[in-house]
Amino acid sequence: MNESYSIKDIISLFLSKIWILIIVTIIGGAAAFCFSKFVLPLQYSSHISMYVQSYTGISENTNQQNNISNSKQLVNTYMQVLKDDAVMNAVGNRLKEQFDAYTLDSTFGINDGKIAPSAIRNSLSITSVTDTSAINVVATTKNAEVSAAVCNDLKEVAPDYVEEAVGVGQINTIDTAKVYDTPVAPNMKKNAALGAMGALALACMIIFLIDFFDNTVKDTDVLGKEFKKPIIGEIASFGNEKKKKNSDEDDHVKLTDKDVAFNVVESYKSIRTNVTFALSTVDKKVFAVSSANPGEGKSTTSANIAIALAQGGNKILLIDADMRKAVQHKIFGLKNKKGLSSAISKMAQLEECIQKNVMDNLDVMTAGPVPPNPSELLASENMGAILEQLSQEYSMILIDTPPVNVVTDAMELAKYSSGIIVVLKYGSTTNDDIEDSIKKIEFAKMNMLGFIMNDVKTKRSGYYSKYKYKDKYYYKKGYGYGYGGYGSKPETNDTAATEEVKEESVSKETPKKETPKTEPAKKQTTNNKSKNNKGKKKGRK
Repeated sequence: MNESYSIKDIISLFLSKIWILIIVTIIGGAAAFCFSKFVLPLQYSSHISMYVQSYTGISENTNQQNNISNSKQLVNTYMQVLKDDAVMNAVGNRLKEQFDAYTLDSTFGINDGKIAPSAIRNSLSITSVTDTSAINVVATTKNAEVSAAVCNDLKEVAPDYVEEAVGVGQINTIDTAKVYDTPVAPNMKKNAALGAMGALALACMIIFLIDFFDNTVKDTDVLGKEFKKPIIGEIASFGNEKKKKNSDEDDHVKLTDKDVAFNVVESYKSIRTNVTFALSTVDKKVFAVSSANPGEGKSTTSANIAIALAQGGNKILLIDADMRKAVQHKIFGLKNKKGLSSAISKMAQLEECIQKNVMDNLDVMTAGPVPPNPSELLASENMGAILEQLSQEYSMILIDTPPVNVVTDAMELAKYSSGIIVVLKYGSTTNDDIEDSIKKIEFAKMNMLGFIMNDVKTKRSGYYSKYKYKDKYYYKKGYGYGYGGYGSKPETNDTAATEEVKEESVSKETPKKETPKTEPAKKQTTNNKSKNNKGKKKGRK
């Protein structure tokens, strides 16, 4: 629940739902328009003006001024008389003589052969004109002729009832009400605008209330402050547009797949750096990756972290310890006949359970056959012995574990690992889920390395988010990070050289290797390109 909102927060919230608001507004306006056009009956109006005089004779100017003043005082009294049931019944009787029963019944409704006074009164609008002694009478009904007849009948019966009830002054008319065949209602444009505005207001209110009571994580800054845990990184949503029907593999997009956005690649590189720093002070380079709940992307995140670490020149082993629902073999397209369960139970040799060189510097141990006791296997001494042995062969070991709030498998590795990273899904994982997972991790005395926010949909990574991380495409556009300056077209070997320089600055575990100088390109003939090459070499030194 968000307890405080700034104007900026509210504007950002509505802008993030702008298409929903636009669609709802259009639907609301269209619905109001259709309702007005096809449901509401047509209404026709007619009008007449009446003038109140307090005296019948006018001879002098003073008498004329007194007549107008007294007439103004009588206007409100006359208006009440005109709305009286006796007057309405008199108008109703005259209407019965002018129109057939069907017309009157469809217009006012007839009960016991009579038109109810309230029905006629509701069709009338009697108002006074400011600073005058005039009264405007407007009748609006479903029939244009009936509307005109109501005004004219009221004009005929009004003088007698006014004289009888008030006894002072008189009421006069100049003209008669006319029949207007143009309907005055419904006003479809006005109703459509009101419907659109109402739908927009309702949609804004619902969106605000949903966000106000939303308990899911959407901001890493708030997440870090609230739970006082490091934020390892954020990963934008990617890969969903490439899903294929009835294919599990397409749900897990690897970092090396085509069309992965540049900002996603950079996010994993940032995570690689943060993980390297987090493990720089410990001897065991073994860490687990889990999530609070299923379906939050921890397996895909684990695979891509392993790929990013391997791309940095580290010898990496990825272990799929989610033996209940193994995924890593699907992500990498591997066989799963032998794996972690086979190695722990000694049903196969350890080397047979590791699939070598799945990618450069990356080996993968799949989960293996599903055992009846996954938690006990992970907590066994054989698991500890396996990790101890493999730690001598690999720079880092990453273990993909089941969700923390579902089973205790991840906590069983507390004594064998240096910590755990918890993957959270943007707009899905709730604060309560995070609190539960932290309690379980702390109860198991497992080191909490931090959080990774996955599937972030609203944040942008700036100008470079629209470029794809493919050498030919990316460098073709001239937006590389070559040492020759912004916008220069780097040579093929510069990518690896730049990556190696980054790794030397963030990893103390990997011995520094002198970056080989890039040989001149075969097609390099101009002096400008030679100067750029010298500048790059100088920058590497």
